[in-house]
Amino acid sequence: MRSSRTSRAWVLGGLLVSLAARAQTPVQGFDAERFAPSAPGAGWFVMDSLDMQGRLGGVLSFSSRYARDPLRVNGTAVVTDSAYAQIAGAVTLGSWRFSASFDLPLVLKGRTATIDGYRYTGPDLDLGTNPDTISDVQVGIDTRLIGEATGPFRLGLGARLWIPSGKTDDYLTDGTYRGMVRLLFAGDVSWLAYAGHLGVHIRPRDDGGVPGAPRGSELLFGAAAGVKLPLGEESRAVLGPEVYGATAFAGIFKSETTSAEALVSARWEQTGEMGPWFRVKLGAGLGLGSSFGSPAWRVVLAIEVFDRTTEQVRETEVSPDLARWRR
Repeated sequence: MRSSRTSRAWVLGGLLVSLAARAQTPVQGFDAERFAPSAPGAGWFVMDSLDMQGRLGGVLSFSSRYARDPLRVNGTAVVTDSAYAQIAGAVTLGSWRFSASFDLPLVLKGRTATIDGYRYTGPDLDLGTNPDTISDVQVGIDTRLIGEATGPFRLGLGARLWIPSGKTDDYLTDGTYRGMVRLLFAGDVSWLAYAGHLGVHIRPRDDGGVPGAPRGSELLFGAAAGVKLPLGEESRAVLGPEVYGATAFAGIFKSETTSAEALVSARWEQTGEMGPWFRVKLGAGLGLGSSFGSPAWRVVLAIEVFDRTTEQVRETEVSPDLARWRR
């Protein structure tokens, strides 16, 4: 009898020790940013207009973004404030675009919490403490395979590589290389512009049962549509929504493995025939859901400067559709 009681005591003691140890299990940090901006010159914030045209040209982009509660785990915001600046550039040649971007974290704040037995350490990063931090550097290539630069239907492919940089403890990086491959489509029909993508995020990190953490590779999806409003002879505005997200193949379209956002975007762009073009983009939106990296809300601002001085072709050398686009 005593032996039986002793055995039960040992089992109970072992269980309590195991639970206590699990409660102290720290969560390794990862990249909590689910927003992946398109390359400079792509038109939309996340989608790609695939309107590369002409000879050698370039684009410089300066942007900033802020997200509120971008990482919520079972209702608890582990990351409460996330602000980034980005410097990016792209080179275009014919129907090809080559790009590189550098994210500079301005503010990452959060709270430390124990959730489902896992201990999350909230980030505490700002320019004062980490003035030279750069998160994952991104390099990409996009190309249009079918359709004209301003035609009603364009089809293309895009690829991107994340080069790890920064600290996982600050939720800046997965600490591993990862990639993205997308099938892109877009078009312009009278006053309507649209775009979309379907792809795969090749993400080696799979943190298993850790709530809110990466679960390996993901399916990417998204679409956008906007109204084109002419503003004089050499400028216009495009207004419309973008909806985009990702879902892990390990639990496809489950709430705990799917992130999605809706962003209302507006852009004003100069459309002169020669010399630099200029574009300003503003977006604001909400996360669709309350888990797996969908923020409560987000705002984004971007400024793009184009160098098209090498594209000084005569009007008679371009198609009628392209001539109407430039006007």
